[in-house]
Amino acid sequence: MSQSVNMKLSSPQLEPSISGSHQVLSEPGIQWKKMNVPQLFMSCAQAMPDALALSEGHEAMTYGELDRRSNRLAHYLCSLGAKRDTLVALCLGRSLAQISGALAILKAGAAYVPLDPAYPLERLSFMLKDAQPRVVITNKEMAERLPAGRWRTVRIDEEMPELEQQPIESPSLTLGDEDMAYVIYTSGSTGKPKGVQITHQNLLNLVSWHQRSFAVTAQDRSTHLASVGFDAAVWEVWSHLTVGASLHLPDEALRYQPEALRDWLVEQKITISFVPTLLGERLISLNWPAETRLRVLLTGADVLHHYPSPNLPFTLINNYGPTECAVVATSAPVSCEKRPDLLPPIGWPIDNTQVYILDEQRRQVPLGSVGELYIGGAGVARGYHANPELTAEKFISDPFNPDSHARLYRTGDLGRRLPDGQIAFLGRIDDQVKIRGYRVELNEVVATIDEHPEVELSFVLAHEDQSGQKSLVAYIVPKSGSQPSATELRSFLTGRLPDYMVPQTFVPVSSLPLNANGKVDRSALPAPHQVPQTEIEVTPRAMIEERLGEILGVLLNIPYVAVNDNFFFLGGNSLLGTQLISRIRDTFGVEIPLLGLFDHPTIAELANEIETLILEKLETADRDVV
Repeated sequence: MSQSVNMKLSSPQLEPSISGSHQVLSEPGIQWKKMNVPQLFMSCAQAMPDALALSEGHEAMTYGELDRRSNRLAHYLCSLGAKRDTLVALCLGRSLAQISGALAILKAGAAYVPLDPAYPLERLSFMLKDAQPRVVITNKEMAERLPAGRWRTVRIDEEMPELEQQPIESPSLTLGDEDMAYVIYTSGSTGKPKGVQITHQNLLNLVSWHQRSFAVTAQDRSTHLASVGFDAAVWEVWSHLTVGASLHLPDEALRYQPEALRDWLVEQKITISFVPTLLGERLISLNWPAETRLRVLLTGADVLHHYPSPNLPFTLINNYGPTECAVVATSAPVSCEKRPDLLPPIGWPIDNTQVYILDEQRRQVPLGSVGELYIGGAGVARGYHANPELTAEKFISDPFNPDSHARLYRTGDLGRRLPDGQIAFLGRIDDQVKIRGYRVELNEVVATIDEHPEVELSFVLAHEDQSGQKSLVAYIVPKSGSQPSATELRSFLTGRLPDYMVPQTFVPVSSLPLNANGKVDRSALPAPHQVPQTEIEVTPRAMIEERLGEILGVLLNIPYVAVNDNFFFLGGNSLLGTQLISRIRDTFGVEIPLLGLFDHPTIAELANEIETLILEKLETADRDVV
């Protein structure tokens, strides 16, 4: 049963056009038809059953086929106890089966919990035990890997007579705005993932805004590139399957290859697509053929560092939003006019969304001043699954809204408002960062590293190179008598964390420097080496290297130093450098300047420098004799 509601908008300004003939006007009073996502899909399936819904390689599915397939599974899930506000886990990769399964869960009235099969088993096990779903939908291969629990497991790739016997008509569906639509797990500050509860109202607001802002119609051809554990997948799928557009899934090998992906987008006549920020920056640097149908390229999940060229055949849209606010909170087209003093802003609040920039006393800061971003409105999630304390901490009462039930989400992000009302993103307050589009709580990475039997302490931060790309750097304090290699640490973490959470660089240090507040002093940590770490520890190749290794081992109080180890990465500093230079002078009879130690910080480089100085000294002595 549908009803009309007045959706109050927070951005009354006229935003730039995103296509040749379409302007986006955000003004109060727009009426949206009040239906939930499964109802909107069913309306499309009834109106256009033979239209293409999904395409993946040589496999395709019409709206009618997707409707019938999901209806059967929905009825079966109902028979297993799925209903309003119950959770059904969906452990399938990006595929037609995964989308059909998610739709079936929504039609059953339950909320789906997307689990990426690529995640380490330990992480998947934690999510299942935390969510305690009524049912787990997966395939035979994953079912054999996942832990047992109180849930019922449905192997979707096996023959199931009881499923085929279910009706092809949709189940009767009664859902409230505050009923959960999905629960998606994101990195947690306590070292464990946390499940974000997104309601049907949250999801509907995202879908409605997207379709209005980008003039999406049934003639559009969109993409599904995001991994299922990334909340952007929600945006990709439901914003298009609720308006009759077709959704196209590229082959896994194409997803992160810019040139190949561009060619696929052109070949498939894609008109609208989302890509993570780093991939988006690569795509806008390419040349695009005249036959390109792409009109809107959406990007987000990380800081955008580049402005688009005016020669691109599509509009680049920058987006920002935490998982706790239903994927997108702010959005805007990116101008082609480059601002050397300003990175591309994250835009204006989307429909029915308010963004406040507040100081530590939660007062609004003046225009242009820096503060923390707080988000209110229709996208704010219900809270965290089974975590009322954290929910109360992060979801606070909205002091700017007369509705006593209204809440703000405290993002932990810093920003400032620009004169045109857009928001400039200025980074994180805490240690939460975005790596390859995924949100990462550094404490979760630290907690996992510290489980290694040879690690005493660790500290992780994000390092940004000159191109603006971020990678994780882990500083490791080994236990006495231990010296775990980067290879060992990486192998240990790969079995416990997703690949984007595994640090690229491991820096051994004798201790973590602390500031006056007892916190790790980041400025005192050695900078990561600009050259990627080698995975092979090279043993001493000559007497000089061997002797240097012994000197450094005693000086730094570590049992073994490989020839490719960096003196400063091992905990060395200027004071210890002076002592090292003194011992080199006493041992080899040559003088290495302190700056020379910075230029040649590894044993191999120092050995070459010492050998060169020794040879020069011998040649000088020979000349003196002559």
